Amino acid sequence: MITTRIPRLLAAAVIGAALTGVAVTGPAVAQDDPEDGIDVSVTIEPRTTPGAVSMTVADNTGVALQENGSDAAARQFVGTLPTVTVTDTRDPAQIPAGDFWAVVGQAGEFVSADGSAPPIGPQYLGWRPQLLSDSPTGAVAAGEPVSSVISDGSGAPTVGLQGQELLVSTANSADEIGTWQVNADLALRTPADVAAGEYRTTLTLSLFNQS
Repeated sequence: MITTRIPRLLAAAVIGAALTGVAVTGPAVAQDDPEDGIDVSVTIEPRTTPGAVSMTVADNTGVALQENGSDAAARQFVGTLPTVTVTDTRDPAQIPAGDFWAVVGQAGEFVSADGSAPPIGPQYLGWRPQLLSDSPTGAVAAGEPVSSVISDGSGAPTVGLQGQELLVSTANSADEIGTWQVNADLALRTPADVAAGEYRTTLTLSLFNQS
């Protein structure tokens, strides 16, 4: 947000001191001529900086998934997405009808650090988004859970994050203006015989605003 600072005119107060019992002589002091005064005026225009929808991700050093919940069907590694903040500062009266925004996420392949093991596809990484802030109107909501292609047993779609999956959104932007925070529980469920090693991927978050 850009803040416009309007210079302030600071009035200097003149304090007169009176001397009692002292004769003061000297030249006569000229009287102020009203016609020598200078009019000072200012026109302050309304702020013109428009509001906007923006997204930030909390400072982080990445997410290190830890093994938890493995079973005979899969090795499971879990972690938590850093907090994502969406802020909408627009004037609801100026938002077009049908305007909406959404944050989606998509992962790439998990690639072994030394290149010795086959990559693990993004379809094995699932998440469970959760809205951390209140939505007074209910207009802002977290996305639905997505499971690895190896089902986690929750009944969530088994598609993983190979495509763009919804993290948080609103169906009609004008219904609610403000700031919301969201994160997601991450779960990588791989085949039980996955090759040992260190793997890395990039999870990309994108904010879309459309009328």
